[in-house]
Amino acid sequence: MPALTVIIPAFNEESYIEDALKSVAFADEIIVVDSFSTDKTVNIARQYTNNILQREFDNFSNQKNHALSFAKGDWVLFVDADERVTHALAEEIRETIQNPKHQGYKIDFPHFYMNRFLYHHSDSVLRLVRREEAQFSGSVHEKLSCNGSVGKLKNHMLHYTYKGLEAYIRKKEKYAWFQAEQLYKKGKKAGWFQLCFKPMYRFFSSYVLKGGFRDGVPGLTVATVNAYGVFQRYVKLRLLYKNMK
Repeated sequence: MPALTVIIPAFNEESYIEDALKSVAFADEIIVVDSFSTDKTVNIARQYTNNILQREFDNFSNQKNHALSFAKGDWVLFVDADERVTHALAEEIRETIQNPKHQGYKIDFPHFYMNRFLYHHSDSVLRLVRREEAQFSGSVHEKLSCNGSVGKLKNHMLHYTYKGLEAYIRKKEKYAWFQAEQLYKKGKKAGWFQLCFKPMYRFFSSYVLKGGFRDGVPGLTVATVNAYGVFQRYVKLRLLYKNMK
């Protein structure tokens, strides 16, 4: 039977990581790659796995590729500390890797916010891949690739990404700096088009095209903060050009 490795990147996730680890207990191997947490994350993780790697964080792709180099399973599932594998998804994963039709599989992630799952604000992301085919690229919003066809699993993975409005906005601010720095290195500029049109389109895409309006006030909030994140990305890019980080 093919073996499954689960990789969980973490940094100061003491409030979330235990439930993530419990949800992947069905795996043959669990690897936690920690960015030198200063809370109880590592101590909690040691209760569930001996495979704990500590590496200074430089970017998301390098962190996950580092953990990937230690994986022994035929298949690898990537799970964040604020995500949960449901029993139905675990069963589907086990059945899928026994008789795979593809080299990788996407999973839907409905986000949890204001005490509800936003099924109209759901991302479909490649997370389950054959180990030998897997590779991450990109510093921010890293992309997992595999050599071969990609299918999609039917069951969702639960994503508790929004830990409150303030934390959500802080996360967008942090990501905006990463994204601005990448754009700066590529010589990209931030004009009025980027500052005005792109945030408006992100709101329209999230709230209208994806059907976020069906998720009520939480859907409106998520669409607004997402647009704010895009706006901040280009504001920060302008600041970089003015040496004002």
